Amino acid sequence: MNYKIVDKETYYRKGVFRHFTQDCKCSTSMTARIDVTNLVQYSKATNTKFYINFLYILSKVLNSRDDYRMGYLWQSEELICYDVINPIQYIFHEDTETCTPVYTTYYEDYKTFYKEALNDIEIANETRDYGLDSENHPNWFDASYISWLSYDSLNIELPDGFLYFLPIINWGKYREESEKLMMPVSVRLNHAIADGYLVANVFRLLEKEISNFCRMN
Repeated sequence: MNYKIVDKETYYRKGVFRHFTQDCKCSTSMTARIDVTNLVQYSKATNTKFYINFLYILSKVLNSRDDYRMGYLWQSEELICYDVINPIQYIFHEDTETCTPVYTTYYEDYKTFYKEALNDIEIANETRDYGLDSENHPNWFDASYISWLSYDSLNIELPDGFLYFLPIINWGKYREESEKLMMPVSVRLNHAIADGYLVANVFRLLEKEISNFCRMN
């Protein structure tokens, strides 16, 4: 894990950061539907798992710019930017109706990521431990699939959430709309380092990267 310390005096969002860490401590979240038609078709044609393919694309998008890799060291009050952030995926067990958090490492190489993510899922299905270990995994972001519902909105409340800077991403079951497969995605970011544009941009980048992924792989 490597990161750089961001100079808060020269940070391009200096004024916004000050306001949302001092005057109005809050997060911002948004839910929107994205077109996953091509990714569903690609997954079926290649006999690969849609879930892992989307997790890869999501991880790639969030690693594509500094704004989504920000962290805050509250002990020293330092704003930081991680070199890379990795997804925590959650594996659900039907028989016990519980889930296991899995720390999956992000690899830019798709084949490597797919293989490792699949292996992580298999191990989680065997161990079933709820082994959250945030202290040793500071640059991991929550990526949770809500497979039972094609929902319209989702809100996550965090006590002292103004100190939590990493993205929290949820997505639900896709459904057909006007001959397209549309999937709800929810993005939560700290308002100190992200505004409406940066939150909305995640959805735009996801659809763009889905198109690139299906064309190039």
